[in-house]
Amino acid sequence: MKKSFLFLLIFFVSYSYAQSVNDYKAVVVPLKYDFLKGENQYRLNTLTKFNLNKAGFEAFYSNEAIPNDFSDQCSLLYIDVLKENGFLITKLFLTLKDCYGKIVFQSPIGKSKEKEYQVAYTEALNEAFQSLFALKYKYNGSTTTKVQSEIHTEVVKPMPAPIAKNVISEPVVVNTVVADSNLLYAQPTASGFQLIDSSPKVVMKVFKTTNPSCYIAVKNGLQGVLLLKENQWYFEYYQNDNLMSEKVVVKF
Repeated sequence: MKKSFLFLLIFFVSYSYAQSVNDYKAVVVPLKYDFLKGENQYRLNTLTKFNLNKAGFEAFYSNEAIPNDFSDQCSLLYIDVLKENGFLITKLFLTLKDCYGKIVFQSPIGKSKEKEYQVAYTEALNEAFQSLFALKYKYNGSTTTKVQSEIHTEVVKPMPAPIAKNVISEPVVVNTVVADSNLLYAQPTASGFQLIDSSPKVVMKVFKTTNPSCYIAVKNGLQGVLLLKENQWYFEYYQNDNLMSEKVVVKF
C-alpha cells in the first residue's frame, strides 16, 4: 500500500513539473545547507551533485567557474535541501528555484529511521531524489532570453533644510561610485537576502530591519544600508568619512 501511494505521488510530481525543469540548462549546488554546521557536512552537497548528474542535469558548485555556455543565470536552477522536524525520523526534501527565487520543483519528503546522521541523511536525501529521477529530465532549449541591465550610480542631492538665523549650514557631500553593469538577483536567506550576479557570484548580503524599505548591507567588506527611494534601491555607506551612494538594480 505504501509503495503504491509513493508511486502515485511520484507520478503526480512528474506530471506537474516535468516540463518546467526541462526549461533549464543546469543546476547550481550550494556549499552548505542551512540545517548543517559546515560546508559539505556528511558529504550531502557531494551527494546532491552526484544525484543531479544521475538525473541528467549538468551541475556546478556555487564557487565553481561556470562555462560560457551556462552564463545566462536565468537558464540555471538553484537547488536547496531542507530539513523538516520529526520525532526519531530524519526528514529531508529538496527544492529547485529559478533566478528570481521562485520554486520550480519541490520533492516529496525523504525519510529515514536510522540513528547515525551520516546514514540517515544519505538515505533520506536519496529517497527525496526519487521524484526528480522520475521526471526523466532532458533540456529542451527553451530558455533563451537573457536579462540584461545596468547598475547606475548618481549623486544623492539632499533636500535643502530651512536655515536658522546666525546658523551656518554645511552641505552634505555625496560621492559618485562606479558600479558593476549587471542586474543582481535576490536569493532569500534566513535573515534577509544575498544579491548575486550572472556568474553567479554573491555581490552583496542584506539583512532585514523593521523597515521593509531598508536593509543592513555588506559589500566587499563595506558596511552600509540598502535603501528604497522613489522605487529605486541605493547602497549607501561611508568611505574615508565621505558618504557614498550606489544605485543598485536588483530583482527581488
